Amino acid sequence: MCSSRARLPEAGFTLIEVLVALSLLVVMSLGVVWLFTVAIDGGRVARDRTIGLALAAGKMEQLRSLEWRFELDASGLPLPRTDFVTDVSADPMSPGGAGLSESPAGTLDRDTPPYVDYFDGRGRWVGGGGSPPASAAYVRRWSIHRLPADPARVIAFEVLVTTMRASRTRSPSAITAWNGEDVLLTTMVTRSVR
Repeated sequence: MCSSRARLPEAGFTLIEVLVALSLLVVMSLGVVWLFTVAIDGGRVARDRTIGLALAAGKMEQLRSLEWRFELDASGLPLPRTDFVTDVSADPMSPGGAGLSESPAGTLDRDTPPYVDYFDGRGRWVGGGGSPPASAAYVRRWSIHRLPADPARVIAFEVLVTTMRASRTRSPSAITAWNGEDVLLTTMVTRSVR
């Protein structure tokens, strides 16, 4: 017999369906949070590399602007002219420094005055010397060496810029352990007659 009250299907979700939906939502949210973290970290690294590249290129131009040339004497013989007195670790450059004097070994691995200076988080110069100021976010180190095959004519410059964060964690044989936060520019300049 048929009852006048037919059973209608119940509307709504069961507790298990709600729990499954919530757990899927949590897993997807964790993935989105991880993607935001990766994007933010990638943006920080890109900003650090951009500032580091600008700082390295600036120092390279300073070094290239110093006198490194031959000048002809009265008899027509070339005399080397080299700047050994400009302080390139100061901003602006001034007399009283090492100029293009060869740097000691390891100047790219540790803070070696006068081959180091420091910058804040926006790339503004905050000082030089053996110990960084509290506001330093970047350290810039450079190396100057004459080419052994032709030391009278060719000089090599290397400029390393890294974050203070990476500099503090660097090992003593640091230059071989790239950390992704380093910018290293290298060039050679040949003496010419002017």
